[in-house]
Amino acid sequence: MNLHMPHCRTHQRSTNHQKMERQNQSSSLTCENLPSFLSSFVDTFVDFSVSGLFLPQRQEIPQQPLQTHYPSPNRLVAIGDLHGDLEKSKQAFRLAGLIDGSDRWCGGSTTVVQIGDVLDRGGEELKIFYFLEKLKREAVKSGGQLITLNGNHEIMNIEGDFRYVTKKALEEFDVWAYWYDIGNKMKSLCHGLEIPKNPFHGIPPSFHRVPEEFSHSIRARIAALRPDGPISRRFLANNLTVLVVGDSVFVHGGLLEKHVDYGLQRINDEVRDWINGSMGQRAPEYCRGRNAVVWLRKFSDEFAKNCDCSLLEHVLATIPGAKRMIMGHTIQEIGINGACDNRAIRIDVGMSTGCINGLPEVLEIDRNSGLRVLTSNPMYQKKNQYAQTKEGLGLLIPEHGPKQVEVKA
Repeated sequence: MNLHMPHCRTHQRSTNHQKMERQNQSSSLTCENLPSFLSSFVDTFVDFSVSGLFLPQRQEIPQQPLQTHYPSPNRLVAIGDLHGDLEKSKQAFRLAGLIDGSDRWCGGSTTVVQIGDVLDRGGEELKIFYFLEKLKREAVKSGGQLITLNGNHEIMNIEGDFRYVTKKALEEFDVWAYWYDIGNKMKSLCHGLEIPKNPFHGIPPSFHRVPEEFSHSIRARIAALRPDGPISRRFLANNLTVLVVGDSVFVHGGLLEKHVDYGLQRINDEVRDWINGSMGQRAPEYCRGRNAVVWLRKFSDEFAKNCDCSLLEHVLATIPGAKRMIMGHTIQEIGINGACDNRAIRIDVGMSTGCINGLPEVLEIDRNSGLRVLTSNPMYQKKNQYAQTKEGLGLLIPEHGPKQVEVKA
């Protein structure tokens, strides 16, 4: 036995030495040596805490060019302004058969366009952003796609214009700021990981004429939504401002000939660059003022006689193959309708409880059967009769255009 003892001690010393080496190696590990999912896990944790949705982080890829023109799909659905009302947003998607009872995408290869104005007037703006992001991912897996546009309220909020924000919405951004800060602190514990950027940098602690109780909420909203802010960069930068799908042109407010001459692709690229923080604090000029692409109302007045049909014809003629312009922005109390021989389609029905609490309606364009309105209004037949007696409304009635079909939301 004694003859073997020296060998055992030598083996033990060797084993201890190996253990010490492994311990030294472990202690020298930093986040740079760990899989990239560590940081992604923190971001996913923050997302879930804010939205209640599990959205694994996408792998970082170089910025892709925005696509302004899409071919005509078999089925195209257009959804109007959502304004912070998550439940009405879901009702609109259910109307079109795009989501099931568990809010999962079931729209197959349908192409969906949401016309902008997710922000303001309601209190669940962030939840809608996350909801739309989830559906975008699910749609792609089924061969479909969800394309979102910037409206005037997105532009306003990125510029720091919060005239239409609600108290509940400020509270939602407070919650976001709380969890985002926790996420940054978690990342800061990992030596070797790049120190997270402070989203509040440069934002004053208080604001003139803003009650002290709302100061932190306003700071959180500015931090999230200003150019290069975490929320604007993630959810708004890749939105389009102008979109052409087949023979339909989509824009929140409207287009003039000067906008087309400037370049639709150029507008989309520049708005993205601005949101990503490379073009200053002010939005591009074509996004500001009454004749801006997100503010124009020349073709969306509720009374067709007030719409400039001649101008619309001229603008559409400058866009190859365009037959109609589809717009939001101006609430249509009579529901989705058309003017100028259905060359102007107006789809903002004010469905949010923060607007007029309108009944959800969506526009469907089928390659075989054409245009129709899907509505949750059980009185749509009477509404059509009423519209026919009201001169110049140009409602999309069966005799002159796509029919309205009642659908259970």
